[in-house]
Amino acid sequence: MVLYNGGIILNPSLRISIIGAFIVALLLSGCSAFRMSNEDVQPGDLEHYRADYDASDMRKITSAVVDRMLTSSFLTGQSSPPVMTIAGVENRTREYVDTKNLTDKMRTMLLQSGKMQFVNTARRTDLLNEQGYQAANANPDQMATLGAQAGAKYMITGSLTQMTQQTGKQVRVSKQRLNYYKLTMEITDLTSSLIVWTTEEEFARNESIPLIGW
Repeated sequence: MVLYNGGIILNPSLRISIIGAFIVALLLSGCSAFRMSNEDVQPGDLEHYRADYDASDMRKITSAVVDRMLTSSFLTGQSSPPVMTIAGVENRTREYVDTKNLTDKMRTMLLQSGKMQFVNTARRTDLLNEQGYQAANANPDQMATLGAQAGAKYMITGSLTQMTQQTGKQVRVSKQRLNYYKLTMEITDLTSSLIVWTTEEEFARNESIPLIGW
């Protein structure tokens, strides 16, 4: 250690020792900056980290569409729960979106309401295989009846679209990006091919992206 104009200059070896001791002290103290942490989050309390479509959006738009469907004149005018099938939602966004996750949640909510019935189109091959096995091997009094499956009267389809806007090139400390999404759902009569019900749910989110960050 050397005194210089009232200050202190540490020799290199002592400086390295002090820095090393400081790092060891941080590690031994279990500084939170060096620890990984996690916590459970309720699905209804999910936050948006980006302007992109996320799980919170999926839950919100699905609930909105189902609520409208259950109170629609199309459904309230049915004498009994109609038999439905969901063909899927077309992803017309620039992102990867698991639209089956959206339709699965929608089907679950509609089925649990007791106001709709659904044919299991996703397992149709498995059902046919099981029926074929029973026809060849099962007790005739217990086997599933061939040719007696329920046929859907209506088909649910939809599309998810996206439009994106962002600030142009200019001197700034951050750039803005706006994502607009629209989910369109419709019900089609399989006999007449007429659309008997439709609705739209839209939302938008703005994102500010700093040019320098970590």
